[in-house]
Amino acid sequence: MSNQPEERYEDSQLYRIRHSTAHVMAQAVLEFYPEAKYTIGPPVENGFYYDFDLPQPITLEDLGKIEKRMRQIIAGSHPFVRKAVSAEEARRIFKDQPYKLELIEGLEKGGFDEYGNPLAEKPEISIYQSDTFTDLCRGPHVETTRQINPSAFKLMSIAGAYWRGDEKNKMLTRLYGTAWKTAQELEEYLAMLEESKKRDHRKLGKELEIFIYEDEVGPGLPLWLPRGGVIIEELERLAKEMEEKAGYLRVRTPHLAKEDLFVHSGHLPYYAESMYPPMEIEGVKYYVKPMNCPMHHKIFGSKPRSYRDLPIRLAEYGTCYRYEKSGELFGLMRVRSMQMNDAHIYVTEEQFEQEFMAVIDLYKKYLDLFGITKFVMRLSLHSKEGLGKKYVDNERLWLKTEDMVRRAMTNGGVPFVEAANEAAFYGPKIDGQVWSAIGKEFTLATNQVDFAQPGRFGLVFMNKDGVEETPLCIHRAPLSTHERFVGFLLEHYAGNFPVWLSPEHLRVIPITDNQNEYAEGIVSQLREQGLRASADLSAQRMNAKIRDAQLMKVPYMLVVGENEMKAGQVSLRVRDGSQQNNIPLAEFIARAKDRIARRASEL
Repeated sequence: MSNQPEERYEDSQLYRIRHSTAHVMAQAVLEFYPEAKYTIGPPVENGFYYDFDLPQPITLEDLGKIEKRMRQIIAGSHPFVRKAVSAEEARRIFKDQPYKLELIEGLEKGGFDEYGNPLAEKPEISIYQSDTFTDLCRGPHVETTRQINPSAFKLMSIAGAYWRGDEKNKMLTRLYGTAWKTAQELEEYLAMLEESKKRDHRKLGKELEIFIYEDEVGPGLPLWLPRGGVIIEELERLAKEMEEKAGYLRVRTPHLAKEDLFVHSGHLPYYAESMYPPMEIEGVKYYVKPMNCPMHHKIFGSKPRSYRDLPIRLAEYGTCYRYEKSGELFGLMRVRSMQMNDAHIYVTEEQFEQEFMAVIDLYKKYLDLFGITKFVMRLSLHSKEGLGKKYVDNERLWLKTEDMVRRAMTNGGVPFVEAANEAAFYGPKIDGQVWSAIGKEFTLATNQVDFAQPGRFGLVFMNKDGVEETPLCIHRAPLSTHERFVGFLLEHYAGNFPVWLSPEHLRVIPITDNQNEYAEGIVSQLREQGLRASADLSAQRMNAKIRDAQLMKVPYMLVVGENEMKAGQVSLRVRDGSQQNNIPLAEFIARAKDRIARRASEL
């Protein structure tokens, strides 16, 4: 990692390979379905896709013949030839392709590119031709199809996708594929996918009884089951302990507020599409909150402040609501209701660097605790073209605060990379990009600078000279939201949570009914010691009880039979497969409490 911008994916050879493979796939599909209408086919993370309007359904069985034809095309060493064309010529080339004609119209007007994204200026219209296939495309591509390794790509799946992501438009057929430089990279990726299926938080969340969704409640609105509730309580306890030591003050705010508050904050002009529609009560419009910050600003402004009071750190696990499109909802990773590990720190400009880096240090403590060894701190910057649209229109303050963050990270010796056009609407931010135990990337923590809202809300403090001054505000969420973080941890640990975070610390398993009363007595003792314990008093055999506990990934199983009962002992079976027979209960309790108190990773 460095503080220099890393190579953009869009500039990499792998991007070119995937983009070119998407074109080869489109050529093969059109050969099998000549009446098909084709739309766009961009590279994406780990692969590519292409959307088609097909005359008949396509099946997974059809992918094999498409792959075979793709390899034949690749073997032809066909060059990818770029040509700039006029809008008139482009319309002639794609006269039978209505989706391309729509894209050409957008390009000609300078409004949208071929992927439906808004453009800052009118682009050059270009096409790429390879063998018999011609596409409306910006590129880039490899030089010839021979640079695509025929052993390093695979067509993965078929899905439905609305044209331009708009539910009002026609549903298209999307073919997904993956492409790599070498066959070994492909094999490693496919192996990772298989492991990812086992670790999928949606699958584990159901099997381990962590959360559910119900149609009557609504999409993107998870219901936390008791076992999930335990995990949330433990994460919240952790955050509160860490934040209390760091001088945070806890506040609580309502779930909704008047429209005026969000107009005042700027969320409605900049964030309206992600907010739920208003409800009108007694002639006044109310919105459920997408963010906690406007209310925290009100709390800061509730009384006069002096420079002696700053920094002021207000923290809240507040529930927020954002209207994510149905097609973008994904398990716990993309939801509409979220509990955020939120805080807002009000600082003088002189205090900024120290406070900003204290948040980064907090991130690093969490990374160590959860065994996250691969991560990148990403400085997300604004784009000049987005000023007044996506970002607050103040270029001077953007450049100033971006430099403040850059300097703080550099002085703190924390490596980071930079990413343009990824900032919050009110200022630059550091996003914590982390990788799970199987190499899956997630965006979790965020540390944001806000130079806009304190001024909008008229927040001031009296400085050393007796003059009113506007503070800077740092928005931070080291543990993201409960939803996203629990989803990440499910996949990171494959459901095998460390003892302190496990919904159930241990399960007592009597061998026969004769030991049931003894087992219940042990559970009572353990609960008095603060351990989450239960006893399996079902009529199942011992092995079946052990299997049930293992399926629920319980860290400890205490097996008690006639010998253990007579001796006042237990036999310990650990989730990792180790065993220790006939040990005093007090010895086990000391072991378990030690692991929990230290929030240890070992069992």
